[in-house]
Amino acid sequence: MLKNKLAVVGAVILLLLIVSAIFAPQLAPYNPLEQKVIEGLNPPSAAHWFGQDKLGRDIFSRMMYGSRISIWVGLATVSISLIIGVTIGAISGYYGGFIDELFMRIVDILMAFPGILLAIAMVAVLGPGLNHVILALCLIGWVGYARLVRGQVLFLRELDYVTAARALGAKPARIIAVHLIPNLLAPVIVEATFGMAGAILAEASLSFLGLGAQPPTPSWGAMLNDGRDYLLFAPHHTTFPGLVIMLVVLGFNFVGDGLRDYFDVKRM
Repeated sequence: MLKNKLAVVGAVILLLLIVSAIFAPQLAPYNPLEQKVIEGLNPPSAAHWFGQDKLGRDIFSRMMYGSRISIWVGLATVSISLIIGVTIGAISGYYGGFIDELFMRIVDILMAFPGILLAIAMVAVLGPGLNHVILALCLIGWVGYARLVRGQVLFLRELDYVTAARALGAKPARIIAVHLIPNLLAPVIVEATFGMAGAILAEASLSFLGLGAQPPTPSWGAMLNDGRDYLLFAPHHTTFPGLVIMLVVLGFNFVGDGLRDYFDVKRM
């Protein structure tokens, strides 16, 4: 992994993101909710590195606290989607037949809808809020893991060690949990890394539309939305949140590419 320079760059970006999220109360120079309306839209300065928003709040401090929301949404979405997708994919691939047809047709139906539009529709029905955003992203997030795991299980279930375990009387649940899932973790980990980037970007998109974290909670997407009316004469309001979203997504993609190369058996 250390030989892959882009993966190292991505790991550094993610490390900074994690440190920023964990130690935001200690590292943030200002209270992210503190308003100084008379100083609204002030440009970057020595006192306020990223400038101030329309209400005079420090953008750098708000972005540090906003990283907590992004990480929470990403981890929660990927974790729940991973559990559902791996379980359904493993069962579908191992048993086949009617169970496989049922699950895969559900997957096909969900994949037929544009993911972000389905999430917007669901959050619009349930109401704005982070929990509803996570629920909406999980609704469409598990299908990719299910298809990936099913394809891996279809191959692994025909290998000799699975046949031997079956011949020794191992039950399907034990074969799936002990013999199949541990041997397909590599591609799942890579997919989860890309899933984190997608979840963070989706959360920012929904917050930009006013469906995610509600004011005054700091969120990168909401900060972009707040600053779009001042783009011409206060570009710092949207530039810095946009750059951070881009860098974080790039960081996850770089790490995912590095993990994919690391787990590639062809290089061994």
